[in-house]
Amino acid sequence: MSDFTSSFWAMYVSGITLFSIAACALLLWFSGKAKAMTAGDNTTGHVWDGDLREMNNPLPRWWVWLFVITIIFALVYLWLYPGLGGSKGQLGWTSVGQYEAEIDKGNKEVAPLYAKFMGMKPEDVAHDAQALAIGERLFMNNCAQCHGSDARGNKGIPNLTDDFWLHGGTPEKIKETLTLGRIGNMPPIAAAVGTEDDVKNVANYVLSLSGSKHDAALAAKGQEKFAVCAACHGPDGKGMQAVGSANLTNPKTWLHGSGEAHVIAMVNNGKVNQMPAQGGRLTEGQIYVLASYVWSMSNKAK
Repeated sequence: MSDFTSSFWAMYVSGITLFSIAACALLLWFSGKAKAMTAGDNTTGHVWDGDLREMNNPLPRWWVWLFVITIIFALVYLWLYPGLGGSKGQLGWTSVGQYEAEIDKGNKEVAPLYAKFMGMKPEDVAHDAQALAIGERLFMNNCAQCHGSDARGNKGIPNLTDDFWLHGGTPEKIKETLTLGRIGNMPPIAAAVGTEDDVKNVANYVLSLSGSKHDAALAAKGQEKFAVCAACHGPDGKGMQAVGSANLTNPKTWLHGSGEAHVIAMVNNGKVNQMPAQGGRLTEGQIYVLASYVWSMSNKAK
């Protein structure tokens, strides 16, 4: 790692850059001073195709001055901008700074529009055509990469168009999720459940809660051991939105697959899911409109 934190490479690149500029200047100077051996007719003696002769004329003035201006421009640029290793340049310019400035400028320009929407109830925003159009673009740019362009999710990714929400589907809860993000953690609990047979029994009991295919005899044996799972999923297995636990009685809320093998794998290995926080990327107004748009997808009839 020392190769990446040492100042050697910054100095090395800076040295090559300055040496190259100096070499160009020296080349120009020597080309203007050097005298070629010429004949009395100002030719070099090189002849092609019988009568095509090479003349020894000096470089055009405009070309020489263009070369000089290029060298001066390069030196001024390196002085003003971060072009020499770790130097920040006199202007202190950075690509990140320029990006943030442009984002701030854009946000200020649309701030009055978002202020209007924030003065409305989320339910009203969800029925405003202009707000929905903005919300759709925000969704496509920031959410569709995981949830899909149709918002129906995928394996391990929630479907935002139905009524099954792990943490709650009110506009306020959606806004909270967007702002702070979520980390879903199903810990490995095989050791707490017991033996390998106990894990299989619990898996079949879990499947029985949703009416999925299961072994009734094994499920009966696993009911007692389900107490380990009830701490998060509740004694009835219907989950708790306070901790974001899945409703085990409805397979539509199972993000990572169903069937005995999947349930056993979850008990043995656990699972961690993360919904990244958008609070640092989007403004409060953008999150408000986006939350209203997401809410509208599962409440089209309301």
